Amino acid sequence: MKSQGQKLLFLITLLSFIFGYSQIKISGKVTFRNKGVSDVNVTLKNTYDGATTDTNGNFTFETSEKGSQILSFTHSKYNDIEKSIVIDNQDVSVNAELKEQINEIDAVVVSAGSIEASDKKRATALLSPIDIYTTAGADGQISSALNYLPGVQKVGETEGLFIRGGTGTESKIFMDGSLINNYFSSSVPGIAGRDRFNTSLFKGNVFSSGGYSALYGQALSGALMLESVDLPDQSSYDFGISPIFLSAGFQKLGEDKNHSYGATLGYSNLNLMQEVLNFNTDFIDAPQGVNADANFRIKTKSGGFLKYYGMYDTNSMGVKTQSLENDNQFSLIKLKGKNTYHNLSFKQKFGKYLLNAGTSYSFNRTDLNFSTESNEVEADKMRLLTDGNYINLKAVLERKINKISALRGGFELNSTDEKLTFEEINKHYKDLISSVFVETDLGFSNQLSAKIGVRAENSSFLGKTNFAPRIALAYRLAKDWTTSFAYGLFYQNPESKYINGPADLDFQKSQHYILQVQRTTDGRSLRFEAFYKKYDQLIKVSNLGFNDNQNQPVQKADNNNGFGYAKGLELFWRDKKTFENIDYWISYSFLDSKRDFMNYPVSLKPNFASEHTLSAVAKRFIPKWKLGVNLSYTYAKGRPYYDFATKDVNGETINYTRNEGRLKDYNALNVSFNYLPNLGKKDAKAFTVFVLSVSNVLGSKNVYGYNFSSDGSRSSAVVPPVNTFIFIGAFISFGVDKTQDAINNNL
Repeated sequence: MKSQGQKLLFLITLLSFIFGYSQIKISGKVTFRNKGVSDVNVTLKNTYDGATTDTNGNFTFETSEKGSQILSFTHSKYNDIEKSIVIDNQDVSVNAELKEQINEIDAVVVSAGSIEASDKKRATALLSPIDIYTTAGADGQISSALNYLPGVQKVGETEGLFIRGGTGTESKIFMDGSLINNYFSSSVPGIAGRDRFNTSLFKGNVFSSGGYSALYGQALSGALMLESVDLPDQSSYDFGISPIFLSAGFQKLGEDKNHSYGATLGYSNLNLMQEVLNFNTDFIDAPQGVNADANFRIKTKSGGFLKYYGMYDTNSMGVKTQSLENDNQFSLIKLKGKNTYHNLSFKQKFGKYLLNAGTSYSFNRTDLNFSTESNEVEADKMRLLTDGNYINLKAVLERKINKISALRGGFELNSTDEKLTFEEINKHYKDLISSVFVETDLGFSNQLSAKIGVRAENSSFLGKTNFAPRIALAYRLAKDWTTSFAYGLFYQNPESKYINGPADLDFQKSQHYILQVQRTTDGRSLRFEAFYKKYDQLIKVSNLGFNDNQNQPVQKADNNNGFGYAKGLELFWRDKKTFENIDYWISYSFLDSKRDFMNYPVSLKPNFASEHTLSAVAKRFIPKWKLGVNLSYTYAKGRPYYDFATKDVNGETINYTRNEGRLKDYNALNVSFNYLPNLGKKDAKAFTVFVLSVSNVLGSKNVYGYNFSSDGSRSSAVVPPVNTFIFIGAFISFGVDKTQDAINNNL
């Protein structure tokens, strides 16, 4: 016993000695013209050991590396600096003085189809959170701001990102690597749900309109990868007030500056605006909701990072419309929605390895009640209740090979458990999608790089497995010019809401081909992209009946015999340099797309795809007036619309197009103003922003589509809830002076 105790004591002592000996502290300060610089990435070259400088330019981290090493200092606005150091048994102190950056890219980065805002060194870095908040017409929503970028279609009657001829469900959204199920709030037919997540929660985003990384799957068209903020610079308290909502929140930074926690609470109600504005939609119950969230963030002594975010929200509304079946009858839809989402992520460096692991859980309930009303008497009540539980688990291990090369791989599990109740129908859908992936970044030279990856998925519901290779190449044509090519296979399960009976189904499939040419200089960015997408194994459906009194059919997936294509050209130009205090961008998309899927009788242009889309955004900041003026304009060529029906031909039921046409062209001019009364005040502790926003200021009467009666003889237009919407609000922060941020970002 004594011998075992001695061995245990020796082992503990040895381990303590090893860990205590191996962890050496490296610290210092980074300055520019004798002033500290924040957000500088300080790393030991060819390892994942490092840190980011604070607001005063200070940094500190621990490492187990020994001997001669290179310490690298990188920032998007300054030249990279490398310093040689020797790590022995004592802490190391290193200071660095930065120099302004000359417009030279160190290495080509593969970015075909991607727009990334978190990595400012990429030529396609476009939208930051401040960009989103100051884009007129975006309403502070990430998904709405993306509508002003090339490749994204303006589809106002339903939520989702409609990318390059794909439906809104063919794009997926991720937070810190984990899939977000039900990113949008519950809604009723003809009215799009809103973003559930606050834009300020994220420090950056990577938007891929095609050819995205093998680390992500289950999206035929594109992916939006959101990265949440790290530790705040200091504690703060925030308040927001408007005729639509009230909100309050706080962020508390620990005294050790290694942990923080916070929470927010908000309430929204559209009832007052309904009294002021002339709404197209008759809300018998004004849209309202309650939302709350909480978070904590912990930076470990070994340089790891643990983040948690949890949220809960409810929303409700009631809509009344004239029935298409009876002149004296109205259709009523009442909604009650409930959702909770929890995300836990962990990042840790182990020498040359980096581990990213995360898990998320989501519960979503949509409770819809349908009825009719005649002579102010409600009847024919029906209830459609859907409950969904979703669990995501993902781990990625990455090893850096050199400065511009890396190898990463991992696995992902997606569990879905949904229950649906409607009249006498009870459906229980369960699926587990298991995925493995591997990907490498290869930097051959400063002129050529490649990204090669593969992803494999297995669906327990389908009982089938897919294998998806992906590759991208990038080449520097000249100092400021690069070109990229990307190819990949992408798979996605059929939507569970169409699985209402037995059928031999398979994964839906798309192939992406993308060619990009871009030029990036100081303050200017030009991007041209051509793409071709081929769709196979799209689902075909048949009607089982109707689930409400607005002619909304219950549909059943029959097979995967659908197919289609999408091809087009895109142009993007952004200029922050030519005109003083003015930032503007212009995007244009040409799309040629056809599909034979769902209940389409033949291959047709999809009713969500516009052939031509043009957007322009301009922002002017006037320091003397402490005022930001923002404009945006969108034009989209009218989309097609269809009324499909069935008929018997020689004893066989076939689909046919009973009514069809083209919508009027979409036009919307939006304007917003931001007034910052505290701007320029020395040592201001409160930062206030007053906002006035007018969407569709010219009052264009846009149409999103048409609903048809059961016999096709009558129709009604699907229009926005209101033609012109006016928002007035005030946002106040205590504890954080954001004046300099406002100036730097041209609010």
